[in-house]
Order: sequence, then structure tokens, then C-alpha cells
Amino acid sequence: MQKKKLGNSDMELTPIGFGSWAVGGGDWAFSWGPQDDNDSITAIHKALDLGINWIDTAAVYGLGHSEEVVARALKTTSHRPYIFTKCGLVWDEKREVSNSLKHIRREVEDSLRRLAVDAIDLYQVHWPKPEEEIEEAWGVMADLQQQGKVRWIGVSNFSVDQMKRAMKIAPITSNQPPYSMLNRAVEPAILPFCEQNDIGVINYAPMHSGLLTGAMTKDRVANFTSDDFRRNAKNYQEPLLSRNLAVAGFLAGIGARHGVSAGVVAIAWTLHHPAITAAIVGGRSAKQVEGVLPAASFRLSEEEFCDIQSYLAQHVP
Repeated sequence: MQKKKLGNSDMELTPIGFGSWAVGGGDWAFSWGPQDDNDSITAIHKALDLGINWIDTAAVYGLGHSEEVVARALKTTSHRPYIFTKCGLVWDEKREVSNSLKHIRREVEDSLRRLAVDAIDLYQVHWPKPEEEIEEAWGVMADLQQQGKVRWIGVSNFSVDQMKRAMKIAPITSNQPPYSMLNRAVEPAILPFCEQNDIGVINYAPMHSGLLTGAMTKDRVANFTSDDFRRNAKNYQEPLLSRNLAVAGFLAGIGARHGVSAGVVAIAWTLHHPAITAAIVGGRSAKQVEGVLPAASFRLSEEEFCDIQSYLAQHVP
């Protein structure tokens, strides 16, 4: 599996990594609904057995639970992938989540304990909020790197201006933004800036939270559990839902020529951008992991990429 260097780090990443958002399970503000831990562990093992060499999680996913499940999975495999996690979203005894960059030193200790590792390979500020705390927080991140608690430090969801502010204090290894053909907000400024400044990019939601997998239907959307954040996401509401499912149908036509799913085509589209180092791809079961694994090697031809661009220009403002 061809690998690509992440920014200024020494890490060579496979084109896709295992995303652990849904692994956190239900009963928190941004869950994907109930999730069986054994299914999660089996999915992680399948990803590692098939060659994926990095896992992305966050302290807030399941309010610590995702990190714990990742640790359980790693205890029962000989694979040693890179482990990425995030800080800056904290919760209280009522399980209410808020943005704070004041507790990073405590957060990193909690994540190290939950993940059962001596050092975190990539530690990321999850959101640049509150805005006025960015400089202080990035100074703490740099200090943690010097102490050896984390190997590399990155950001997530940062604008160009926010990255510039952080770079005055210490180098940024990576940025983790959302990027899919339904969300291209990072194309004009953020991706070019990262490419010009040797900041790796690991994009999340390349299939837009399941919409572009080719397996999503209106019936599935109607039957989302009450704690699935997608119930209220705008792209899952009409009239956007019908448009987005039509996009997935178009991608499925391209994928059919190669024996891959619409989701694999959607991931390949993001990887076509030269600024993207690798894409985060979630998996809730071993079967799902097997279904998206071709994205690690499948690449669009220039003709296919242009066909997609033409379709999007006509159908997705």
C-alpha cells in the first residue's frame, strides 16, 4: 500500500486511516447512535490486518469511550498503528460538552491513560475555540511535544488565519478539516496554504458522514435513532437529501466500471487533491472496512475526475 509523508513529521501514512468517531457509541451530543464494542474491535482488527497503519480518534468521541475501545483493540493485535487523538472539547458530570483549551495538560494525561500508550503519535486541537485561547493552547501543545508525551502536534478545523497565529509559536504538522464533494469550503484557501507550508492534511467525512457511500437511502435516514446527529444535519434534510443521494448514484455508476462502491469513488475524489495526505474513513463493522478498503489503492482517471467535476458543477452549487 503506497504511503505518503504527513507534513513535517516522520510518519508515512496509508491513503486511508481508521476513523473512530462512531466507535464512541451513543448517549452523547454528536453520536452516530448505538454501537457494539465487539463490532468496533473487530472492525479495527480488520483494518489493521488489511494494512491500514493509523487510527484517528478523539477524547470527546463517546466522552472517552472511543479511546478506550481503541486501546482494547490494540491489546489483542500484534499491529502497532500510529494513534492520533484530539483535545479541546471537554464535558462535565451531566455529559454536557463545551469548548475549552484551558485543560490540555489534564486532557493529554486522560487520553494517555485511556489509550494505554506512553506517547500519542499526533495530538490535535479539535476546534479553535474559544478563539482567544489559541496561542496559549498551542504553547502548551508545543511543550507537551518537548516533554515527549506527544510526538507531533496538529490542528483540526483551523482557518488560515488561525494556523498563522499558531505557527508563530511552533510548527504545525497537520490540519484535519472536513472535505468531501458536498463540502468544499477548504479548497480556495486552506488546502493551498497547507500545501505551501508543509502542513499535512488528513480530511474527515470524505463520504460526508455516510451520504456518499451508495448504501444510504431515504428509509435509512427516516429510521435514524434519536441520538444520531445526522437526523438534524442539513444535508440529510430535503431537498438536499434527494440531491445528495443522486450524487451518490452518479458515483456508483463510475464505481461499477471498476467493481468498487460509490463511497470508494467519493474517497478517491478527495485523495485526488494534491494537498490531501490521507483520508479518515470510519468503519462500524469488519464488513464496512472491507467495503472501503479499495479506496487505499483505487484512483480516478483524469477523464473520470473531470466527469465528476462537470456533474458537481451542474448539480451541487
